[in-house]
Amino acid sequence: MKLTDIQQMTEQDMAIDDLELDRASLDTPQLHNKYLQLYTQEALTFRKIDSDFKRVYKSKWEYYTGKADPEVYKAAPFDLKILKQDVQMYLDADPELDKLQSKLIYQKEKINYLENILKSLNSRTFHIKNAIEWKKFTHGTI
Repeated sequence: MKLTDIQQMTEQDMAIDDLELDRASLDTPQLHNKYLQLYTQEALTFRKIDSDFKRVYKSKWEYYTGKADPEVYKAAPFDLKILKQDVQMYLDADPELDKLQSKLIYQKEKINYLENILKSLNSRTFHIKNAIEWKKFTHGTI
């Protein structure tokens, strides 16, 4: 699921109708469950991408340091001898690693967004209660 899809879904789900505060309060546990499930799925996806990144990173490190299997160099020759201190520069510039790192960053942003939604849902009933108290105050019931 894309971050924009989650944002659009959140915009709809988090809207509170001022005339149906009771309904919004009752919907909160279902919304919390919905976003907790999304959070869990996205966190598992992050762990998978992170694992893939580490595996490819090791493979690329072996490649750039000259420690990879000779068959690897037959398929993709690398004739440069680089210094140990320069290996990181080659790893940082590697397109495959860069693509995986971009996926990791994007996935982390989705997880952060979902964490914030869950925090907001945890305080939603407090905000609804305050809205009800304000309505009572403005209508002279308190």
